[in-house]
Parts: sequence; C-alpha cells; structure tokens
Amino acid sequence: MTSSTCRIILKASLATLLSIAASLGIAVTIVPMLGGVVDGNAWLMCILCPLLIAWPVSAWQFWQGQRLRDAFGEIARLHGELEETHRELSAAHDALLEKARRDGLTGMLNRESFLAALDEAISGGGQGTLLFIDADHFKQINDRFGHPVGDDVLRRLAKAIAGAVGRGGLSGRFGGEEFAVYLPGIALPDARPAALRILDAVRRLKIEAPGGRAIGLTVSIGAAGQAGGAALDELVIEADEQLYRAKAQGRNRAVFALDIAAVA
Repeated sequence: MTSSTCRIILKASLATLLSIAASLGIAVTIVPMLGGVVDGNAWLMCILCPLLIAWPVSAWQFWQGQRLRDAFGEIARLHGELEETHRELSAAHDALLEKARRDGLTGMLNRESFLAALDEAISGGGQGTLLFIDADHFKQINDRFGHPVGDDVLRRLAKAIAGAVGRGGLSGRFGGEEFAVYLPGIALPDARPAALRILDAVRRLKIEAPGGRAIGLTVSIGAAGQAGGAALDELVIEADEQLYRAKAQGRNRAVFALDIAAVA
C-alpha cells in the first residue's frame, strides 16, 4: 500500500468520524426539539448512514484530489523538462550557427560570414580599413611538405594575424591562403602600424616541417580605406587591387590605396 493510499484512507476515516459525530449531534438536539425520541434504531442509523455514505464518498473525493495533484505535478515536471530541452536545443542551434559561420581549419569567420559582418560594419558609415592578406608562395609549401603541413601553417598564420590585430579587428579566412581583416574606426593612413604588426608576426613564426626543416613564411597585404558611404564591393575590389600590387612589388609588404606606397 502506497503512502498516498494510506493518506486517503486516513482522511476518509476522519471525515466519516466527523460525519458520525455531526449526525449524532443532530439526533440528540433536533429530534427532541421536534418531539421525537432517539431510540436504539435511531442511534444505529446515525452511525451506519455516515459509514455507508460518508466514507466511500470522502475516499472517492480524496482519491480524485490526489489524482489531480499528481497530474499537476506531472505537468510541472514535464514543463520543466520541456524548458530544459528548449534551452538545450537553443544552445545547440546557437552552436551550429556559430560553427556554420566559422572556417573549419582556422576557426576564423568564413568568407560569407566575414563579408556579412563587414557589410554591417560599413553600413553605419564612419571610417575603417580593409586589409587583404595572402601568404607568399604558399603552393610551394604544400608541394614540398604536403597538405597536412600546409594546413598547420594556415592555422599558425591565422593565429598570428588574429594576435596582431587584437580584439578590435574583424578577421576572416577568404579561402585557400587568403585572409581578410577589417579595422573599424581606423582611417587608412592610421592602419599602417597594424599592417606592420601582421607582417612582423608572420615573419617571426617558427614553423618546422617533419625532419626539423624550418619553413619561412611571409605575407603580402593590400589595404583600402572606407570613409562613409563606400559600397562593400568597391571596398573589396580596391583592397584586392592593392594586394596584387603588393605581389607585383616583390611580396612580403603592405600596399595602401592612399598613395600606392609600400610598407615593407
């Protein structure tokens, strides 16, 4: 017998005793007032009627009340589980969205996500500088040391770029060995120190291939400035043109659209 069943029996028994007491009280007060006499049969009826009626009715009511409480408790439990499941699904959804925004190799924003973030950043106007960064002679690294080593180089390169840019910049991988950085609030002439930091951070990378062979790495950078109202496509095209100029001028340098001057 469960504890809830014991409670129902106890409550029904108590209610029946109270009903018997009430019945007897009515019999000894009301009946004489009406000129009647309470005899043995009357006493028996005052006891039997509550036993036959009050106990089963009370037990049924208490049982129904317990069922309702159990049902409410189960609903509350299921509601709690539903809320927890919703939180887990929401967290999983957010994680999937974030994963979809990231490049699988480097963890940077992928091309689509970077361009979307860049478009949002420049839509508010203000100043900013876009840097296109391309690893010099990267194909030779893949051809000479293999793609696993090349992937490790890209991961190290991405980390160096992100470290040189800091938290204030927006970094992404455009694909292959090409990366992009947007420096919000920094005008083109003032972006030269950031470009120099990237060039220096990449040069100082110590990368070893299998067998202990050192891999030297440099990058070329093309920079274009945004000063309110510039279209996304125009900014990207301009930075890409400066990157090609940096390559044509011998690589391992940054070229700015402002004066077509190289920063080595």
